[in-house]
Amino acid sequence: MSRIRWTTFAAPSRFEALAAAVTPWLWAVCLLASAVGLYLGFIEAPKDFQQGQSYRIIFIHVPAAWMSMVLYLAMATWAAIGWAWRVRLASMLARAIAPTGAMFTFVALWTGAFWGKPTWGAWWVWDARLTSELILLFLYLGYMALVEAIDDPQRGDQAGALLAVVGAINVPIIYFSVRWWNTLHQGASVGVASAPKMASIMLTAMLVMTLAFWAYAFAVVFTRTRAIAAERERGARWLAELAQDTKEA
Repeated sequence: MSRIRWTTFAAPSRFEALAAAVTPWLWAVCLLASAVGLYLGFIEAPKDFQQGQSYRIIFIHVPAAWMSMVLYLAMATWAAIGWAWRVRLASMLARAIAPTGAMFTFVALWTGAFWGKPTWGAWWVWDARLTSELILLFLYLGYMALVEAIDDPQRGDQAGALLAVVGAINVPIIYFSVRWWNTLHQGASVGVASAPKMASIMLTAMLVMTLAFWAYAFAVVFTRTRAIAAERERGARWLAELAQDTKEA
């Protein structure tokens, strides 16, 4: 039996087979985890003694904010790999991640506004965390606009990779903004090096919703990557046929 290496699925044809096989399972995990997470968060979790019922938006807001940052780093990483080593699939993955990352960033900002109104008394403040998250949305949108504005996919991938890599500096700014500046946004309730600052049922609901968002992201990105690969294959085939017709003429 041949060994599976990290480059085994770098070929679009092999990735196509893998993505087609796992995508239905990812959707199943997404739907099941969403149902369980929403039930735990909106039904089972108790009312917060300070914020009342309004705090329940965190079960969507916090996982969406996490995903917005993680997906940007993933997009920048794949874009850099595609740029440095000419890996076509890596550049396709970067393009496929961008819309999903932008969607999660918008959801994080939108739900944050609904949480901020009863908590701070305002829909929006130019807080360091909120402002840097808004910049993240502009980076996603800028990347998508840039790669689509260039007709040559390879040149578009290279230009987008440069923007994505430079923009990655914003992710640690988002994460550490509540430590570096005096902000209205509360600090992290869940950390790797510290105990959770919430009830176990709340933490469970948040983690289950995060699993749902991860499964959704993988399913959508895999599907979009397959579509991008198929579109580029059709474009390459059309160019080859055009060149052949021109040569014969």
